[in-house]
Amino acid sequence: MRIDIMTLFPEAVAASLKISILGRAEKKGILDIRCVQIRDYTENRQQQVDDYPYGGGWGCVMMAQPLKSCLDAVCADAGERARRVIYLTPQGRTFDQAAARRLAADYDHLVLVCGHYEGVDERFIEECVDEEISLGDFVLTGGELAAMAVTDAVCRLVPGVLSDEECFTGESHWEGLLEYPQYTRPDVWEGRAVPEVLRGGNDAEIRRWRRKRMLERTMEKRPDLWERRSLSEEDETLLTELMKERSRMKLTEPVECRAVTEADIPDVELLFRQSSNYLKKHRVDQWQNGYPNADTVRGDIERGEGFVMMYGGRTAGYFCLSARPEKAYDTLTDGKWRSDGPYAVIHRSCVGAEYRGTGMSDRLILAAEELARAMGIASVRVDTHRRNGAMKKLLSRCGYQFRGNVLYSVGEGHDPRRQAFEKILK
Repeated sequence: MRIDIMTLFPEAVAASLKISILGRAEKKGILDIRCVQIRDYTENRQQQVDDYPYGGGWGCVMMAQPLKSCLDAVCADAGERARRVIYLTPQGRTFDQAAARRLAADYDHLVLVCGHYEGVDERFIEECVDEEISLGDFVLTGGELAAMAVTDAVCRLVPGVLSDEECFTGESHWEGLLEYPQYTRPDVWEGRAVPEVLRGGNDAEIRRWRRKRMLERTMEKRPDLWERRSLSEEDETLLTELMKERSRMKLTEPVECRAVTEADIPDVELLFRQSSNYLKKHRVDQWQNGYPNADTVRGDIERGEGFVMMYGGRTAGYFCLSARPEKAYDTLTDGKWRSDGPYAVIHRSCVGAEYRGTGMSDRLILAAEELARAMGIASVRVDTHRRNGAMKKLLSRCGYQFRGNVLYSVGEGHDPRRQAFEKILK
């Protein structure tokens, strides 16, 4: 791909386009970006490129002759190519990703003409320009910034400029949607954690999460794009899930994790009842025999193992984190533990009915892991009923791996089988 930028300020333009990714691509011979000084093609010693407008008015207008002579020289040097001559002007069609894709796919030589002053002689536009492009409904001092933007957007689509096609196919506007949120280390910054799904290593879940966030962001930030959307069947399914999520409570205040107290027991009992009813509704034979209860919480208090999740002054969740070895885990079948060192166990985790789907469960797991780290423990284990799909999805989302099966003594008539999971903390 060759791009010639006709400008009065070639040094300034070249300084921005000869660095970073485009600069490296040019060194490899993938790109050929040239900034051509229009003044070099004037026909007088003063190198005059502008003159007063016919009919009067403010400022000056760029003359057709230097522009045409410059263009002729550029085209002669480039030879026969699939060429497009583009004039950057506020009157042009608004540039977008679709235009960038079209230019990258259909042409191997772009000539970008940068206007200045009050514009250029209309006769040059009529005679020589194939297309007029604008960055938006505003006016710049000259066309250089627009030319650089068009060059960057088009060149990054040229094969070989970026390391992989996915570098741009997942970005904003490629499919008429905005890009998903991006995160990097550390896991927690200023109290804000990276979404657990991105740390879990489940590629399918990560892909679904990212696609859903693309739909959500476009709907919220760019309703104009959203109105023109074309969604696949999968997108429609994700959109239904998204609308259901948006109807739930939003966590807009800090969530606190603290040790449970005697005064919290009535609230925790309510969480237990709500969770028991939820499991019963979904035909999960877990917590259906009077466990856990107030006495269970009192035992957690005595051992310093019980914790509540507080939101807006209300009890939103509960869990027990124990560093005591769990006997049932010694008889793990159909697999094995990854770590044989000290571990912590999450027991009795639950959130209130109104907090389901808000991310409170993820924050509960994260809080338990932070406590385990503070205890110097690098492995967390947890088990759940084989039919407790919601809990298994949460654990998968949070990076826990299935390790095998265990049996619990849960009383006659109840299913004792549990599936065990483990996460090695980093």
